[in-house]
Amino acid sequence: MCATCGCGDDGSTVTAMSARAKSGPTLPGHTHPHDHAHNHDHPHDHAHNHDHAHTETITLEQKVLAKNDQLAEENRNWLADRNILTFNLTSSPGAGKTTLLERTIRDLVSHRPVAVIEGDQETLLDAQRIESAGARAVQVNTGAGCHLDAAMVRRALDALGPENDSVLFIENVGNLVCPALFDLGEHSKVVVVSVTEGADKPLKYPHMFAAAGLVIINKIDLLPYVEFDLETCCGYVRSLNREAEILPMSATSGDGTARWYEWIVDYANRANVTKTH
Repeated sequence: MCATCGCGDDGSTVTAMSARAKSGPTLPGHTHPHDHAHNHDHPHDHAHNHDHAHTETITLEQKVLAKNDQLAEENRNWLADRNILTFNLTSSPGAGKTTLLERTIRDLVSHRPVAVIEGDQETLLDAQRIESAGARAVQVNTGAGCHLDAAMVRRALDALGPENDSVLFIENVGNLVCPALFDLGEHSKVVVVSVTEGADKPLKYPHMFAAAGLVIINKIDLLPYVEFDLETCCGYVRSLNREAEILPMSATSGDGTARWYEWIVDYANRANVTKTH
């Protein structure tokens, strides 16, 4: 069980899609014991038991995150050695991450190789969509887990083998809570929120928006049909993160996508990573 969020850890699987079939279809899931060291057999009053359990939970969470950060730094170095520009895409379910990636792949693949690590609890559906769009992909199925971690990404990198000088997108599990805490070794987090979700999402999930380098407000083509105040949402983001850029766009219609590509190029230049054009 994940000490940070309480989600189950029944073992994730990494599936290489057809473009990398030689890497093997499925790699064994990573499992590790999380022993509950507290012995309930010895007597303690209720207050002491609660404090003890609270202390253990905090300590275990710190250890989990510290180990993840170490692995993330190893991922970061691995990617830097290969000049791979990497973005961690997060959102709630249905905000449009995969649709955004499909359009991005079609528009960018002629300028620079693109690869994708797909994160979902189950199915290969999104990785199949990514391959149909023209990019190599691996699917990470987390089972009961609600986020990707650095160890999962490390295994996915081994299966995917992204090309040097490429762009790598990591599409995280649809969740605006735990992905904020787990560094994967990316250059930047990109948060996607859609106008169908409501303008208050930044206030409800502040840690995720505070960690973002870019906030994409997607599905603006639906603004005439939903109650969504774009200015209010942008203000909420700014109250949490003055450094993040905000980009209203529609991955379906293409409105605003040119600025998205400019942001990628600008980030590559700032990070001293090979240009995408």
